[in-house]
Amino acid sequence: MFTGIIEAVGNIRHVHPEKDAVRIYIDPGKLDLADVAIGDSIAVNGACLTVTAFEEGCFTVDVSGETLSCAHGLDIPGNPVNLEKALRFSDRLDGHLVSGHVEGIGEVVEFTQTGDRCLLAIELPTQLLKYVIPKGSITVDGVSLTVNQIEAGRVEINLIPHTLANTTFGQFNPDRKVNLETDMIAKYVARLLDQAQGRQP
Repeated sequence: MFTGIIEAVGNIRHVHPEKDAVRIYIDPGKLDLADVAIGDSIAVNGACLTVTAFEEGCFTVDVSGETLSCAHGLDIPGNPVNLEKALRFSDRLDGHLVSGHVEGIGEVVEFTQTGDRCLLAIELPTQLLKYVIPKGSITVDGVSLTVNQIEAGRVEINLIPHTLANTTFGQFNPDRKVNLETDMIAKYVARLLDQAQGRQP
């Protein structure tokens, strides 16, 4: 479990093909790995991945074909990535509850700087729209964000300077693909309503 509050920006240093998967070597940047052990979880651009080794100044993770098929940017050498260690029960929940299970890939359709603020607009896959509400939460590349408004299949988000400076968002541009996870509570409520109305088993 995660909060969507990014701790560091790392970099994918190497990608090594394995049988039915890839092994990824990630430079952790300023992420403190002193309390991370093999088997622990780290969210990498919003995807919950398991640490398999520490070597060459990197930590490694094995990413299955299933994960690669529903997430973007995990197997691109040189790609900067947002990193967050797993939530501990003693931690403060500054963002929102994030599972680290990427549900779909969105596309940046607008990225406009206005003064010290920035408007980020993302086109969402149709199946995710019902889980998103104005002033609700959404996770974009592992970052917990508040939806400002929803219009014509896209969500609009206002980014503050701190977010731009401490995540990969400062490098965004239109047409960029991003990993998305909608609000966990919204999904449970929607499923319960669907079951009550006989729309799901």
